Amino acid sequence: MYKKLRQTGSSWNLLIPKSILDVTNINPVLDEVEIIVERDEIRIRKYKGKNS
Repeated sequence: MYKKLRQTGSSWNLLIPKSILDVTNINPVLDEVEIIVERDEIRIRKYKGKNS
């Protein structure tokens, strides 16, 4: 899947389709996500908390 980034003010946004949220079991209302940046890669995963 390919997506374009969209500018909002001085930030850039990436819309995540509901189908991806469903597969990853991420509820955008209740869950937080963790963003990991390594070299030229950005990974987003469901945040499980400090004690998990």
